[in-house]
Order: sequence, then C-alpha cells, then structure tokens
Amino acid sequence: MALHIVLVEPEIPANTGNISRTCAATGAHLHLVRPLGFSTDDKTLKRAGLDYWHAVHVHYYDSFEELQEKYEGHRFFYATTKAKHSYAQFEYKDGDFFVFGKETKGLPVSLLEKNRETCIRMPMSNAVRSLNLSNSAAVILYEALRQLEFPGLE
Repeated sequence: MALHIVLVEPEIPANTGNISRTCAATGAHLHLVRPLGFSTDDKTLKRAGLDYWHAVHVHYYDSFEELQEKYEGHRFFYATTKAKHSYAQFEYKDGDFFVFGKETKGLPVSLLEKNRETCIRMPMSNAVRSLNLSNSAAVILYEALRQLEFPGLE
C-alpha cells in the first residue's frame, strides 16, 4: 500500500510539480481531480517536478466523487485552515488519503461540513491566511510517514 495526496482542482503548476517530486521521493501516490488550472504538458509543471515524473504514481479523475468511489473504505483527511483538529492529533495508517483544495479557495465548504471530524489544519500565526500548498502537503505527508516509521525509505 501507500499514502496518497489528492489535489482537487489545483491551479498553480509549480505547486503540483513540487508535490509530484515529494511523491516521487516518498512513494506516495498523487491523485489529480479535474479541472486542472494548467496543462499537464506545462513547462513549469515539468520543471518543478524535474526529471522525476517517471517515478510518480499519478492518477486523474473527473470528480472527487469518482475518486471516493474507487477507494471506498479508505480514510480521507481534508486539509483546511477551518479545521478544529491539528494534523498532528491523528494516528495515520498506510493507505490514508490527504486531500487538498485549490490554492485560491481551498476545498468546497459542503465537503468540509460532511467530513468535519477528519478535517485537519496546520497551526500557524494569524499573520498569514495559509501556507503554500506544496509545503503543507509535504509537512502532512512526512508526519504520516514518521508515524509509520518511514516504510521503504532510507
């Protein structure tokens, strides 16, 4: 099994490229939910992922519901600044999914309301609205990997 990063309607190719590199380095799967705010042929996307695209397990979906149906029974954690729980308050398991929304709006409120107990946030100062998407994905993914004792990684 593996951990999973889900980007729902990502808008900035450099963020997705950076996240793809993190996935390549960790063995995490990357799931992209359309519409994407860029072409997957975009030079910025490829540059940010460098030459690691061959090592990324990337999957595409036309809706978040399509992804959920395919992975029914798996646990999903929803990253949002509106969560009451810190990402560090959960015990993660192999096969967990970490869901991130678009850079300008985050995840849909309806999705967050339906999944309140598995919404996670990163503690931060009130001086900023949120952290960069690729940084947030890396921090949360590495916390899950730490808890799992970095399986398969050196």
